Amino acid sequence: MPTVIFDLDGTLADTSGDLIAAANACFGALGFGAPLKPKADAATAFQGGRAMLRKGFERVNGRADEALIEAQFPLFLRQYEAAIDVHTQLYPGVREAMDRLRSAGVRLGVCTNKPERLAEILLTRLGVRGLFGALVGADTLPVRKPDPAPYRAAVNGAGGQMGRSVLVGDTVTDRETARAAGVPCVLVTFGPAGQGVADLKPEGLLDHYDDLEAVLAPLLG
Repeated sequence: MPTVIFDLDGTLADTSGDLIAAANACFGALGFGAPLKPKADAATAFQGGRAMLRKGFERVNGRADEALIEAQFPLFLRQYEAAIDVHTQLYPGVREAMDRLRSAGVRLGVCTNKPERLAEILLTRLGVRGLFGALVGADTLPVRKPDPAPYRAAVNGAGGQMGRSVLVGDTVTDRETARAAGVPCVLVTFGPAGQGVADLKPEGLLDHYDDLEAVLAPLLG
């Protein structure tokens, strides 16, 4: 069966607003205000909680204390879970594209570096969890992307085969994951990097989910 595995943050949904709000809540509690900006720092948001905390501390302190980042990370997760879908939205055409692929017999899954529990909550709140046969998060296995093991687990969980699978993502992490797994990679161009993701030389570029099948067709065989 052909199988398509999707990253979550920055690929299926724009989660940057809620991620940055959670990080800024940590800084606010420390008396640092809100050093991160939803639009300007969206790319950092898609790199994860620690990346946002690191950038924020660099701005307010001139340096990032890794011990302080680790101390704040659990608070970040609690803040994020409490307001996980205030600003977050699926990218245009996602639901319709998933329905079309499923109708064509394509197996679908999600492989994300978001903690599995939070990914489960978010996809459920967005009303699309039932569209994916597998969900592998940052803590599902002892390793995370770009290690290929989570991708393989997502393909297997969706009932697919590695040889007929594609990873759709938005960052260098997804590109490296696909390369390590030996599968084609499609990168979306509607994230903060825009057409700049072409520099990562993925096998395909996706400008809109309306075009998903046309981009996937030559890669799935």
